Amino acid sequence: MSEWQRVLWREQPFPDNYVPPSFLADLRLNSNFRPFTYWSLVGASGTLIQHICSISILLSIFIKLYTNQLDPRLLVLIITSTFIVGFALCEALSEEEERTLRETRAKVIKSCILVFLTLIALSPVLRTLTAPTSSDSIWALSAFLLFLCLVLADFRGPSAVRKRNESLQHVLSMNAGLAASIVLCSRLSDNLSVFALVLFSLELFGLFPIFRNQLKITSSVISHSLTLVFIVIAVALQASISALATITICSVLVFAMFCAPGLMIWAQQHKNEIRGPWDVAVPIVR
Repeated sequence: MSEWQRVLWREQPFPDNYVPPSFLADLRLNSNFRPFTYWSLVGASGTLIQHICSISILLSIFIKLYTNQLDPRLLVLIITSTFIVGFALCEALSEEEERTLRETRAKVIKSCILVFLTLIALSPVLRTLTAPTSSDSIWALSAFLLFLCLVLADFRGPSAVRKRNESLQHVLSMNAGLAASIVLCSRLSDNLSVFALVLFSLELFGLFPIFRNQLKITSSVISHSLTLVFIVIAVALQASISALATITICSVLVFAMFCAPGLMIWAQQHKNEIRGPWDVAVPIVR
């Protein structure tokens, strides 16, 4: 009997489901697999930790505004100060030309003025937008929106961030975070608190991811330091609210930072990526 050939145009004395003995000779197992190390995954979890802390901080700020423990004017001052510091740091770390930086600076100032004026004008509307809705529905809806904000967040690494293409997933995450703050605004007592909360959520979910991606590209040391700062702020704010909230946020952060990477290290030993001549050929464009 003649030897089997991998061609369709020639009639061969073999059944259609024939498997030659040499079929698995070119089998490659995990050829493109690069094993992770535990501490590299712990460092890479910084983006997730920062986002969890951002949601925790937003909820803490809302509770303090809701219970009149925080002056909204102080919150607006803190938001403005952190924005100025963050923007100055972004410019210092940027590799763009001075002319481009000046144009960007002018656009940012113009956008900030428009956002301030728009939020001031819309604050009375936002405060009464969901006022007739019961508080139980507000808590459930805001929790669902914040969950979407966490799930759809942009957790890409530095190599993907360098491409500077904003994904639809990130936009949906930002909108979910802003929608959650708008839903919560109806429980606040005055327009200034509404303005401060929406402005704070806009900085957390709209502007901070841009700053975070810039740090991923330019300085991993500052990025890791910022993660520690966020952890301290989130835990401190929750500690001022209740012991149960403090235990909850600490447990979530410990699991996300230390336990989840360990689970991934354990799971990668079971990874089996099989490649061989049966795979679809990838064209090489020159």
